[in-house]
Amino acid sequence: MSMTIASILAESAVRHADRTAVILGPSKVTYRELWHGARQYAAVLRDHGVQPGDSVALLLPNTTHFPLSYFGALALGAVAVPVHALLKAEEIQYVLEDSGAKVLICAAPLLGEGAKGAELAGVPVLSVMEAGDATVGRIDELAAAAAPIDTFVQREPGDTAVVLYTSGTTGKPKGAMITHLNVQMNVDVSAMDSFDIGPDDVVLGCLPLFHTFGQTCCMNTAFRVGAAVVLLPRFDGLQALQLLVDEACTVFMGVPTMYVGLLAAAKASELRPKLKLALSGGAALPLTVLEKFAEVFGTQVLEGYGLTETSPVATFNQRGFEPRPGTVGKAIWGVEVEIAMADKDDSIELLPTGELGEIVVRGHNVFAGYLNKPDATAAAIVDGWFRTGDLGTKDAEGYVTIVDRKKDMVIRGGYNVYPREVEEALLRHPAVAQVAVIGLPDPQYGEEVCAVVVTEPGHTISDTELSAWAKEHLAAYKYPRRVFFTDAFPLGPSGKVLKRELVATYREGPA
Repeated sequence: MSMTIASILAESAVRHADRTAVILGPSKVTYRELWHGARQYAAVLRDHGVQPGDSVALLLPNTTHFPLSYFGALALGAVAVPVHALLKAEEIQYVLEDSGAKVLICAAPLLGEGAKGAELAGVPVLSVMEAGDATVGRIDELAAAAAPIDTFVQREPGDTAVVLYTSGTTGKPKGAMITHLNVQMNVDVSAMDSFDIGPDDVVLGCLPLFHTFGQTCCMNTAFRVGAAVVLLPRFDGLQALQLLVDEACTVFMGVPTMYVGLLAAAKASELRPKLKLALSGGAALPLTVLEKFAEVFGTQVLEGYGLTETSPVATFNQRGFEPRPGTVGKAIWGVEVEIAMADKDDSIELLPTGELGEIVVRGHNVFAGYLNKPDATAAAIVDGWFRTGDLGTKDAEGYVTIVDRKKDMVIRGGYNVYPREVEEALLRHPAVAQVAVIGLPDPQYGEEVCAVVVTEPGHTISDTELSAWAKEHLAAYKYPRRVFFTDAFPLGPSGKVLKRELVATYREGPA
């Protein structure tokens, strides 16, 4: 059996050839044009030695270059490795090395000082947009003059299609291997069963396309049904509101901070889009925001739940079932979502209805494992179930409610931040002896990254100085905006820092 998610775009180029696929500013690209361009990108990649199974890294913003590069790589049978656009040079280098990237397609403004001529971390670079270094090849210019490949290269359903890096509790990112079957099923189920979306819809694509939410739920699902995607390179509430109206968008997908941003924009503007569907994920949406959005925009926000490792959708307040605010809905078609004992690491023991435990997932959406990390894979997938690390409940009708997180992960504006990674970075500062990173409630981002620090004897540093130092070493969404100092941490019997006590202490600020 053969399968490739390149067929998502290829099929729509036949079925919806003259429909608009992508809108960016005044530019509109049809499905026919987008697939033709993607095959031209594939031809350039082939000329640069990329073969089926090779990894192609993508460091690109929300422009048309992203789907051209993404589907160009997939059409050639390669593996797409989207890179978080906010990562620092050393973090990007790790992803390139760990994934074994054959080539990096990068927006020239993002190249930065880490690029050495036509390479970054030893990986050949093909740029898009204006390049400051003439030695860096422009894939967009080369593609314009290239004859497109005839069609896509077929792969097997279990072959890796995309590797998405997610920060891990070990401090190093882990590459989640997402298969062609994972993506295709998640897209088909979302398009056909979960979301109410069709070829006449216009979706505002303000979610980052390098992120699984924007990439699969927004771009791939819209392309699957022939809908148009309006790209917004950087989210701004007023600009998003203007685009929603100007482009007659019918579908909005966003993380909670984006809903907060739209509500703030609505206070300064009388513009009101006519949305038929608003989807939220990435973090829990406060009920007050959900209710206010329905009041201001006349559209009920539907929440779902998933992770990078679940491709991503696992549950959703899907059509056909009554939406329940405060829940993340029911398991999607073909997927099982249950509650298991949270303190059993070597086996899965499911709990009775209504009990609190760890959310576990089994089905076509569960990833193939972590690249080059068999031990981490074995710990994550137990008895065929993926352990999410999130705590929740499931009622008698199948609705799932997220209660807490087993892991210490902080979700800032929809981005996952793992404390140990931040802690390890801060410990490189000579003034830091010990550090514990926690998440504290924040009205704008949901949670803010905060560091509680014990300084080295004889060293002094201010909270603003340490935060500024961290900003230079971590991605913009990871570094702590708030820093507190203490003489000692509260410890448990095993010597582990009791982070919940720290959260309780600093929630309202230190006494």
